Amino acid sequence: MKSLIKTILILFLPVLIFAQEGFLNKKTFTEADTLRGMLRPERTCYDVNFYDIFLKIDPKEAFIKGYVDIYFEAKADFDELQIDLFENMTINQIVMDKVAVNKIEEIELKYNRKFNAVFVEMRKIIRAGERAKFRIYYEGNPIVAKRAPWDGGFVWGKDKKGKDWIGVACEGTGASLWWPNKDHLSDEPDSLRFTTVVPKGLMSVSNGNLEEHRSFDKTHDLFTWKVNYPINNYNLSLNIANYAHFSDTYIAEDGEELALDYYVLSYNEEKAKKHFKQVHKTLSCFEQYFGKYPFWEDGYALIETPYLGMEHQSGIAYGNQYKRGYLGGMIPKEFDFDYIIVHETGHEYFGNSISTNDHAEMWIHESFTTYMETLFVECAHGLDASIRYINSQRSFIMNEEPIIGPMDVNFGAWASSDHYFKGAWILHTLRHTINDDQKWFKLLRSFYEKYKISNVQSEDFFNYVNAFTGKNYNLFFKQYLQKGNIPTLEYKIRKKGKRNCILEYRWVDVPKGFMMPIKMGDLNEYTFVDVTENWQKIKLNVSVSDFSIAEELFLINVKNIDD
Repeated sequence: MKSLIKTILILFLPVLIFAQEGFLNKKTFTEADTLRGMLRPERTCYDVNFYDIFLKIDPKEAFIKGYVDIYFEAKADFDELQIDLFENMTINQIVMDKVAVNKIEEIELKYNRKFNAVFVEMRKIIRAGERAKFRIYYEGNPIVAKRAPWDGGFVWGKDKKGKDWIGVACEGTGASLWWPNKDHLSDEPDSLRFTTVVPKGLMSVSNGNLEEHRSFDKTHDLFTWKVNYPINNYNLSLNIANYAHFSDTYIAEDGEELALDYYVLSYNEEKAKKHFKQVHKTLSCFEQYFGKYPFWEDGYALIETPYLGMEHQSGIAYGNQYKRGYLGGMIPKEFDFDYIIVHETGHEYFGNSISTNDHAEMWIHESFTTYMETLFVECAHGLDASIRYINSQRSFIMNEEPIIGPMDVNFGAWASSDHYFKGAWILHTLRHTINDDQKWFKLLRSFYEKYKISNVQSEDFFNYVNAFTGKNYNLFFKQYLQKGNIPTLEYKIRKKGKRNCILEYRWVDVPKGFMMPIKMGDLNEYTFVDVTENWQKIKLNVSVSDFSIAEELFLINVKNIDD
């Protein structure tokens, strides 16, 4: 059965399962992993403020050439820093401005490579607090994705009319597969500009707002896009096709208007105009739970891509072929929404607005966003429907390894998708452990409001839950996020009269001192019972035959030791 479920996951996973070989209990890490994953002094010495990127795209040769200006502020004195660019990409030159008499001159900087890391010598000591920029000229054939978005790389495709259709997905693999940057999740630029030059007859669409579109030469056009918010490097997107563009407007609860822009293959325009109407309900539901869409000034866009989807900030990659669910499947048949629209829009809140600092904690992106699917169903169809929805995902949970992986090594080798589905179930369980929906929804929203447009660690959420509830959930998070297994509720039950029973119960396979309440008893009116590692006993007003444990609300194993 597990092998079957894994096959289903390969076919029907919403976004990226990282593609490094090896599972958590087998993975060995190399120096290259450490150079990519660790915040060494050559990285912490500076903070990127702005990227200005210029690229010329050659579809025939699957080739890119251009430069990146990196604007930064020194956080400590240094004379060498690290940037990242894959070894297969050629650096032609790195230069830095030098102030001379009445003019600014460029001086060439020396550098050396180590795997995909590039160490740049500054020619002088850059003092803490100083702001400067340098430029990297580069070119090459970026790696090609074999199964985007599950592996990183370019997709050099063709549409049905034989026109170029190009995209890139690089979560996990890293944005440095195609452009030089400080490729670590902890350092997002405050904003960026992205200019592409593409063959005439094609449109280049990226994140944010279109600043400029003009003819570049007789055979090429230029497109410049500007992002006005902090952005994960892997969220910068490149989308090139013979696009048709149409617009819509979403009106928030306060009456403010959000620009909706859609870029689809020209022959899909009429289909898209009808299908994308569901964006309004998606944005409305998420506004209800978390507040307004977070990147308001950059607008909201769906861009048709030759791969399934990715949460590219303010310019979501859409490739679900205008079908319900996930390519027509995965979600229960009673629901008719487009999974990619709901899931990737959820990522605008968790993943893009609230981001993690390390790939090992990607549950912050994926678990919350997967749980937001359930909240969308609750908003659109009610609580009972949302419980049916999340229970439909339970069979995907493997419980084979911790959800939080090893830090500082660019970890991405999960054996399963538990950081999606199990993580959503952990939040579902926490909700019913708290057992106060008013408090639960206030907790979620206030946590989001506190940390929006910033980076967080798992401990930030743990500490927030503890402070908000006034209870210590540290062992709960240790059990569910740092261990592979889930708690097992052992119980014994015996009849006590016609309508009563005596129940004995305890938790096993849990950390010492673990306590979690659970609902059990009459299915129509559960009793909320505190459960610990020690055997306890309670009398319930329910017959043995009618006794039930709320497994639809809690991620647990259940074992009747009388059986």
